[in-house]
Amino acid sequence: MKKIVLTGGGTAGHVYPALAVAEKLKDFEIHYFGSNGIEKEILSKHKNITYHEIPAVKLERKLTLRNLLIPFKLISSIKQTKIKLKNLAPDIIFSKGGFVAVPVAMAGKKLNIPIVSHESDLTFGLANKIILKSCNVMCTSFSDTAKKNKKCIYTGQPIRQKIFEGQPLRLFKNNLPCMLVLGGSLGAKFLNEIIFDNLDKLTKKFNIIHISGKKNFQNIIHENYKIVPYAENIEDYYKSADIVVARAGSGVINELLALAKPMLLIPLSKKCSRGDQIDNAKLFEQLGYAQVLQEEEYTFEKFSMKLDFLTKFHEKIEKNMKKTAKNNAVEKICLIINDKIKN
Repeated sequence: MKKIVLTGGGTAGHVYPALAVAEKLKDFEIHYFGSNGIEKEILSKHKNITYHEIPAVKLERKLTLRNLLIPFKLISSIKQTKIKLKNLAPDIIFSKGGFVAVPVAMAGKKLNIPIVSHESDLTFGLANKIILKSCNVMCTSFSDTAKKNKKCIYTGQPIRQKIFEGQPLRLFKNNLPCMLVLGGSLGAKFLNEIIFDNLDKLTKKFNIIHISGKKNFQNIIHENYKIVPYAENIEDYYKSADIVVARAGSGVINELLALAKPMLLIPLSKKCSRGDQIDNAKLFEQLGYAQVLQEEEYTFEKFSMKLDFLTKFHEKIEKNMKKTAKNNAVEKICLIINDKIKN
């Protein structure tokens, strides 16, 4: 039986696409290398995948002396990971990026293990810039990204099959349009507060399903409003929505595209990111899939206008999205994985 090591983490957006690929690898023994973080929590529910914890090294996006220790920690992590890989002897590594994947890719290259990686965003993150030097192929979610290096191949974003199998939730008794708010991602406190501060106004026009994240959850009871801290069955929430308000992480917006859900994107600002979400959001706006509102430009009036636009032109936007919503990224990536094993 062929063995594959999956790796990637730091956020759920690095983990779920890797699991989408794992679903199709029926003839593989599957292992996952990750840190003691969110990837470990998610993988604990997948008993068919063996989890291997490795030390992770993360760059902090601020001036701190802790960043000076990164080279030493990384060398140690590579050594420990190399020992685990050598003992396991996988046929190939699939990396979904993030700081967790860096030592795995670097150790894998030292052992001459083929490496296929994937970049979700329009522009390369720091981790994938490093991993690009070690991998054989870098798959990309966007066609423009694939033009930046000869190792890159455009495949699209791998999406789990369950995303397409949602059942509508029966939460409201009226016929108002349903707005799903995805406020649980990193840095989404700003987005959550928009909803909390304007519930009375918003619920006159919409039924609101609000996934707040555990840190920002408030047990609010309000007419035409349902809040939950986390949604294990996210596919049912997607199915119930007419429009979606979210950040602009590539994983979420590509899932919404595949489901043809018009969206209002409020990307994470450059104050606390490298600007990747801003790039993603601008592209989706240009393609006619989304309305975009930058944090620095936010007013409730602008927010309301963009929601009204999505509601008014919902059918036209949805029709446009369906033209390009076909997603066979998982199949393409699995073909590349099998090809690299043979070669």
